Amino acid sequence: MDDSKKETYSDRFAPLEMNTDAFRELGHELVDRVADFLAALPERPVTTGESPSKIRSLLGESPLPQQGTDAKTLLKETANLLFDHSLFNGHPKFWGYITSSAAPIGILGDFLAATINPNVGAWNLSPVASEIERQTIKWIAEMVGYPVDCGGLLVSGGNMANFVGFLAGRYAKAGWDVRAIGQSSPEAKRLRVYASAETHTWINKAADMFGLGTDSIRWIQTDADLRMETDLLKAQIDNDLKSGDKPFLVVGTAGSVSTGVTDPLVEIAKICREYDLWFHADGAYGALAACLPDAESDLKALSEADSVALDPHKWLYAPLEAGCTLVRDSKILRDTFSYQPPYYKFDEVGGEPTIVYNEYGPQNSRGFRALKVWLALKHVGRSGYERMISDDIKLAERLYQLADQHPELQAFSHHLSITTFRYVPEALKQTHEERETYLNQLNTEILTRLQEGGEAFVSNAMIAGKYVLRACIVNFRTNLRDIEALPEIIVRIGRIVHAELQPNH
Repeated sequence: MDDSKKETYSDRFAPLEMNTDAFRELGHELVDRVADFLAALPERPVTTGESPSKIRSLLGESPLPQQGTDAKTLLKETANLLFDHSLFNGHPKFWGYITSSAAPIGILGDFLAATINPNVGAWNLSPVASEIERQTIKWIAEMVGYPVDCGGLLVSGGNMANFVGFLAGRYAKAGWDVRAIGQSSPEAKRLRVYASAETHTWINKAADMFGLGTDSIRWIQTDADLRMETDLLKAQIDNDLKSGDKPFLVVGTAGSVSTGVTDPLVEIAKICREYDLWFHADGAYGALAACLPDAESDLKALSEADSVALDPHKWLYAPLEAGCTLVRDSKILRDTFSYQPPYYKFDEVGGEPTIVYNEYGPQNSRGFRALKVWLALKHVGRSGYERMISDDIKLAERLYQLADQHPELQAFSHHLSITTFRYVPEALKQTHEERETYLNQLNTEILTRLQEGGEAFVSNAMIAGKYVLRACIVNFRTNLRDIEALPEIIVRIGRIVHAELQPNH
């Protein structure tokens, strides 16, 4: 290499690099804009309701630019895009789906985590980050009443958290070396998994992705409150055993997506012990309500589960992504996922054993998800979370009362922080069958206009064939005034839609 090239490389400055003064200036400007945005958020619409083509046109269809853009201009333009053309789940009137407002300490935590950028796949790649994740898992387990010596790890969200529990259960209960020979073993039987009709669709994906097939799922009917019928569960297990199948896992839901109900987890735990099945609790939404002093007994029964899935980006108000799996026996969790190729040497440092998170789940390279959760737990403590979760539940209960009292609203359910209801025009004249068809159509259109209008954001559920509006409050920014405003917003939109639809009926 000639001297000129040596000099070039010795003085290298990569295009992505940024000098200290420029980084400080841009960082300060961006933090100021974020602070202003959060302060003004309650006065903004929840969403602009723009079409996909409109949003796409803002970015354009040009090819990748040959030359770059200066960082100051780029950050300003991008902040404008995000602040002016997003759905804001941090808005105090966002109650659609189960996505919480992001805690400010978590926003800063993600910034700090990205600065260090550790790979939390092995301890010696991320010493303090690994220990923070270990402590975070312990604290979450403590909050929900789970054994604090459990295994666990943070993952992307509820689907992945449930997948980890599902695979641990398959490994522990299949009865043959399912990791090595899968379903092709001469000893293999048809594996069966049991879930209620209210179970989230992650179970379909798990059965599909992990080789069981969706026909392996036994859908257990629910009672009038949409809770699993445990007598039907036992009968189905007995039938499958008589048929030569291999029952291995029962899913109990702690806080269903549609209505927030919790399955009879106490009874499910007993049945799993009786039949030696893996008891997996899907508490992605509701598990953290077990921290409340007055939590129902079925939520307290999470302590009996072999594995629990829950989402800190739901009721711990962490920024996305942050899911979590807890597994009672950490050895089973490691045995489910561990591989130790010769190019890895991660199991000890300085003669001391370490925790190697790539052996506890499907990822090798893992981001520092735990920091934003750990910071928030330290920031407000258990009592802070008990207060916020309890407030969310009380606000949902108040919404149920308001809907129940309003002559043009019909309240359906309130469980945890989810309330369901629908708009019903006064003096509706149709017969029962026509009436229900029309009300489904009417409330579907109400929801569409509400979501696109930006005044508030709720979602929907189907209860006994009825299309209902669904508000899920996992939002520390929501107050009583926000809740009290919703019924009149719904009624106003409902009257307009009803007037438009009625000539056709």
